[in-house]
Amino acid sequence: MSAPVFARIYEAAFRHVLFPAYESGLRRRHTLRWLADYERDQWLSADEVQALQWQRLKALLEHCYREVPFYRERFRAIGATPDDIRSLADYARLPRLTKADIRAHFAELQAPSLAGQMVYKATGGSTGEPLRFGCDRGSNDRRTAVMWRGYGWAGARMGRRTLYLWGGAVGQPSRSKLLKDRLYNAAFARRMVDSFGMSEATMAEYATAIDRYRPEIIVSYVGPLVRLAEWMLATGRRVHAPVAILGAAEALHGFQRELLERAFGCPAFNTYGCREFMLIAAECEHRHGLHVNADHLLVELEAMPGGHGPAEVVVTDLFNYGMPFLRYANGDAATPSERTCACGRGLPLVERVDGRVLDAIRTPAGHVLPGEFFPHMLKDVPGVERFQLVQRQLDRLDLSIVRTDGFDEASLAYIRREVGKKLGDSVSLQVHFVDDIPLTPSGKLRVTVSELPPDARATGAP
Repeated sequence: MSAPVFARIYEAAFRHVLFPAYESGLRRRHTLRWLADYERDQWLSADEVQALQWQRLKALLEHCYREVPFYRERFRAIGATPDDIRSLADYARLPRLTKADIRAHFAELQAPSLAGQMVYKATGGSTGEPLRFGCDRGSNDRRTAVMWRGYGWAGARMGRRTLYLWGGAVGQPSRSKLLKDRLYNAAFARRMVDSFGMSEATMAEYATAIDRYRPEIIVSYVGPLVRLAEWMLATGRRVHAPVAILGAAEALHGFQRELLERAFGCPAFNTYGCREFMLIAAECEHRHGLHVNADHLLVELEAMPGGHGPAEVVVTDLFNYGMPFLRYANGDAATPSERTCACGRGLPLVERVDGRVLDAIRTPAGHVLPGEFFPHMLKDVPGVERFQLVQRQLDRLDLSIVRTDGFDEASLAYIRREVGKKLGDSVSLQVHFVDDIPLTPSGKLRVTVSELPPDARATGAP
């Protein structure tokens, strides 16, 4: 039996037998049930999607007012009840939820009736502010279902042979954790490749990893895969052509899409998500904007001061009843779209996501470290409230940290050790403890900032 035939048989067996037995039977989760609902609802008309979204928002508001102390106080502060929210304009009267609100009111944001059903996670904070948050298990299952629907638009179905060029583990995971991850990934027919080890000297190894695994789908941070594509085009190296590429964690710009498609010989799809909500929007087969998962989330695009350019992204998860995020400002910006997609889905479009560009870090040895490494690594360091890494010269990095009482010598040692693992001793890391880190004029905090001249960024030369 040829490898492609076996892959198709395994994909069908995984989707229809193995995964249902595990997810619905062994784990008793409702992911597949929600996935079937979302697959159906995407074909509703735009008006029907809006009506469904409004119905779900009203139910969530009633729950928040009844069960979540933080929101009872918010409603009281504006002199309203959920009955007074009769339109999205009324809803916009509620103040935005910020990361500072979540840190200050972590307990009050949770519904006591769902305390035994919570799943807690941490975000690395692409806006430079690590955050711990929670969602109830039912909401977590729904997020997974929405992710599979959106990835499926690009052909990335569960069980399909997929290579992830992704952030590797930091610290020292236990053997049992490594074994569990290995078995889980094998069952899903996916191979995880650590993007944080990429350098000029290791490009061929990444190309070989693709050739050996022969994935049908590649899912990757945008920056590392673009760098690999540039190397492939410069050297003439060809690799096994996947069916599709999905860019994640950073905005996929037009010039990057063109590079990826020339190098890999397949279409590249843009996705948009964040740790707090998982997948927010994704491109369908037409790739004329990103469909917002409006049957699962409410995404408001609020004009910035002056009313020109991208709008600020404000998100409400319609199903996280355990720790609701109403009107959460995640620090991103996006450009609205007035188009209707030819695919026939009633889900609205955004033209593009503008606010998730993280600068890559370079070294004299030609190492290129994605900006995503720093939020990925720092999200679990105790006492880091906010941070920013700036590179002004090839052999030096300046890391500014706003710290709390939880930060100690062990935290600092951990940071130095993990950066050293990736960059060696060719770059010095200077750590500065500061009281604040200024925002950009657009109101965002850039996490990684490269101030190297363009020629140094392109060549790695001092």
